[in-house]
Amino acid sequence: MTRFIISLCLLCIGTASGLAITITRTDVEKSLEQLDKEIAKRSEYIRARESRIDSIRHRLTDNIPDGRQLELTMQMGDLFSSFNNDSALVYYTRGYDKSLEIGDSINAFRFRAKRATMLPLSGFVMDAINEYEAINASALPPQEIPFYHTSGRQMYSYISSLFTNYPDTRNFWNQKVIAHRDSLLNVLDHNSLTYDLYYGEDLIEKGDYKRAKVILLELLDHITPNSNLYARACHMLATIAREKGNREEETYYLALSAMADIKGAVREVMSLQELGVMMSEDNDIGRAYDYLSTALTNAVECNATMRIVQSSAALPFIQKAHSDQVDAWRYRIYMVIGCIIIILIVLVIALIALRNQMRKQNQLKIKLQGANHVKEIYISQFFRLCSIYIDKLNQFCKIANRKISSGQVDDLYKITKSGKLVEEQSEEFYKLFDDAFLHIYPTFIDDVNALLKEKIVLKEGELLNNDLRILAFMRLGLEDTNQVALILNYSVNTIYAYRNKLRNRAYDRDNFEQNIMAIGAINE
Repeated sequence: MTRFIISLCLLCIGTASGLAITITRTDVEKSLEQLDKEIAKRSEYIRARESRIDSIRHRLTDNIPDGRQLELTMQMGDLFSSFNNDSALVYYTRGYDKSLEIGDSINAFRFRAKRATMLPLSGFVMDAINEYEAINASALPPQEIPFYHTSGRQMYSYISSLFTNYPDTRNFWNQKVIAHRDSLLNVLDHNSLTYDLYYGEDLIEKGDYKRAKVILLELLDHITPNSNLYARACHMLATIAREKGNREEETYYLALSAMADIKGAVREVMSLQELGVMMSEDNDIGRAYDYLSTALTNAVECNATMRIVQSSAALPFIQKAHSDQVDAWRYRIYMVIGCIIIILIVLVIALIALRNQMRKQNQLKIKLQGANHVKEIYISQFFRLCSIYIDKLNQFCKIANRKISSGQVDDLYKITKSGKLVEEQSEEFYKLFDDAFLHIYPTFIDDVNALLKEKIVLKEGELLNNDLRILAFMRLGLEDTNQVALILNYSVNTIYAYRNKLRNRAYDRDNFEQNIMAIGAINE
C-alpha cells in the first residue's frame, strides 16, 4: 500500500511537472551520433574490462585463504558474465566445487545459482532448469532469498526469450518469471534501486505504462549511465514507447541502453540488435549494418549460443547491405593475401641469407640444409592451407549470398549451426599440421614415448593424436592455453586435464615440460 501511494504521488508530480519528457528528432539523432562514437571506442572498453579480469586473476592463487579464493572466484565469474559465457561458467563451477570442498553451503548455493543463470545462454536449457530446481530454497537463510529469486527470474527470462515464435510456451516460462519477480518485490528493500527496476517491470507487464515510466525515469536520475541497471531501465522505457507507438522515443531509449552496454563492455545484449533492425526499417542501412554486425560480434565473442541464434534471426534485415558487406570481406581477403605474400617474400629473403651464411659455416652445413628443407615443406603446406581456406571462404560467401538473396536464412543457419564446416576445416588443419610438424621433428613420437611410462599408441591412419598435438604446441612454444583450446576446439579445463594426465605418466614428472622442449633441439 505504501509503495502504491508513493508511486501515485510520483505520477501526479510527474504529470504536473512535465516529467513525461517529449523526445524530439534532434534528441534521437544526437543519441545515435553519440552511440556511433561509443561503438568506435568499443575496443577500449573491452581492454579495460580485460585489465580488471587480469588484475583479479593474478591475485587468485592457491596461497590465499579459502574465503578470499571464493570471493575472487565470484568476482572473476561476474566479470566474465555477459562478456565470455564459457569462462563465466568455468569460474562459477570452480567456485561451486571449492565451496563444497570446504563445506561453505552459502557460497555453494550462490555459485550454483549463478551457473544455472548462465546455462541457457549456451543452449543448455534443461541443464539450467535441473540445476536451479535442485536448490532447496526452504533451507536458505532469509538474506539469501532475494539472490535465489533474482537468479530464477533471470534464468526463466532467458528461457522465455527463446520461444518468441511460440506464444503458449513463452507464456508458460514467462509465468515463472512473473512468480519470481513477485517474490522479489515481497522481499527486497522497497527503498532500493533494484526494487524500483523490478517494480517498473511489473507495472509494464500489467500494462500500467504511465506509472512504470514515472518510476523508471526517476530511477535514471539515481544511477550512472554506464551501469547494467541503467541499460535495463532504458530498455524498459523503450518497451513502453514501443507499446505506445512512439518510435522516436523507442529509438532514443534503445540508444541510451546500447551505450550503457558498450561502456560496460557488455556483450550479452539485445538493445543494439533491436536498434539495428529499426535502422534497417528506417532505411538507414549504414547504421543498421554497423549495429547488427557489432551485435553479432558481441554474441560470438561472448560465446552465448542463445544470442547468436537470436542475432542470426536479424539477417534478413541486412539483405540491403549485403553487397557492401561482401566487398568489405573481399578487401580484407586481398589484404590478408597481400600480407601473406609480403611475409613469404621476407621468409624467402631470410632463407637466401641463411643459405649464404650456411656456405660460410661448413660445420653446420648438413643441419642447416635439412632445416631449410623442412621450412620449404612447411611453407608449401602453409600455401596450401591458405589456398584451401581462401577457396572455402569464397565458396561460403557465394552460398551465404545466394541463401540470403533468396530468403533461405533458415538453411544458412542450419549450415552454420551444424558445425560440419568447422569440423571439416579442423580435420584439414590437423592433417596439414601433423604432416608439417613431423617433417620438422620426425622422431617426435619416439622421443615423447621415451619420456613416458605408459606409451602413446596411435590408431591406424593417425599421424598425431590429441595428446601428441598438445605436446606439439608445447614444443613450438605456444604457451597460451586459451589459444591451444581454441585451435583444438576444446575447453581450457580439458587442455589442463590432458597436460596433467601426460605429466603424471612421465618418468620425470617435475621436468616433463623442459624435456619436451629439448626434443629436436640443435646442439652446436
